[in-house]
Amino acid sequence: MKKYILTLHFFVVLLGTSCGQNTDNTISTTEKPILSKELVVPDLRNPWGFVFLPDNSLLITEKEGKLILYKDGSKRIIKGLPDIKVAGQGGLLDVALDPQYSSNGYIYLTYVSADGKEKGSNTALLRCKLFNEELIDKKVLYKASPNSTTSHHFGSRIVFDKEGYLYFSIGDRGNRDENPQDITRDGGKIYRLNKDGSIPTDNPFYTETNAKKAVFSYGHRNPQGLVLNPFNGEIWEHEHGPRGGDEINTIKKGKNYGWPSITYGINYSGTKITDKTKMQGMEQPIHYWVPSIAPSGMAFITTNKYPNWKGNLLVGSLAFQYLERLVLKDNKVIYREKLLDGIGRVRSVKEGPDGYVYIGVEGKGIYKLTPKS
Repeated sequence: MKKYILTLHFFVVLLGTSCGQNTDNTISTTEKPILSKELVVPDLRNPWGFVFLPDNSLLITEKEGKLILYKDGSKRIIKGLPDIKVAGQGGLLDVALDPQYSSNGYIYLTYVSADGKEKGSNTALLRCKLFNEELIDKKVLYKASPNSTTSHHFGSRIVFDKEGYLYFSIGDRGNRDENPQDITRDGGKIYRLNKDGSIPTDNPFYTETNAKKAVFSYGHRNPQGLVLNPFNGEIWEHEHGPRGGDEINTIKKGKNYGWPSITYGINYSGTKITDKTKMQGMEQPIHYWVPSIAPSGMAFITTNKYPNWKGNLLVGSLAFQYLERLVLKDNKVIYREKLLDGIGRVRSVKEGPDGYVYIGVEGKGIYKLTPKS
């Protein structure tokens, strides 16, 4: 395997310690110890998601509609993908393994599908297996509807909780006035399913007439981060705001996260969306960014590979092209740090089975990050 070793310095960002209150977004440049980054999978265009298989090979989604198996230093294109609509922000999105993958072999993918009666497309969730570099036993577990002709805000990430329920996200599809606040419509939601695609009967809106019964939480804009907090079992999410107002949230059953009724952002034109940042019955974020960093990918550090970083949260920035480390205390961000400044658009973030952090960077590939003393 051809490898590239580089070194870097990273920089410090401080902020207020109150939940969701950014009292200072000025980035200082205090020098910290050196990290190394190693390009382990080169020449990728947009590695939206990736997972490690039991043999330590990598299964990688390319947004352009390719599923890649990277094994023994070579890329193998997986056959048998469903029809994928690639346009704008849409294409082949996230990938996840079943928690019992070693016994059942199930793989889950989110992608943009044009299936349906209406023109346009929407986000779909597929379950499948991999055999001889081809997808088999394919079953669409969920397809959002109706289709939309917009080409943005598809989401989408996949995660399992400790009980084995499957969660995935779909963005508001650019229709903020109708989708996010309406539980009878798809879009702007976090969904919860059983692994076979059936809907848990204890989902919050399961018994409500005309509701999308798979909805677990609503009032979201464009969630591109969704992870299990391994320290407390919560599902954590981050989403793109408009101009400002990117958020980190803890996802709770049946809760409304406010978009667009409340937001810390404004329209891209500079005009106001709303004067409200808080309303009764709507959740406040753990943290929000102003200006927006365009977050994508997220991972908790669970090992001791990085001294004093266990329990920290890592988030990729598309807009400013760095990896952000957030130190947490009592579900509050008390410290921020900029890593890998200028590396490129960080699309995906994972902690590998070896305990090290791996990141997917657009136009480059997947890097392994290691500390240096």
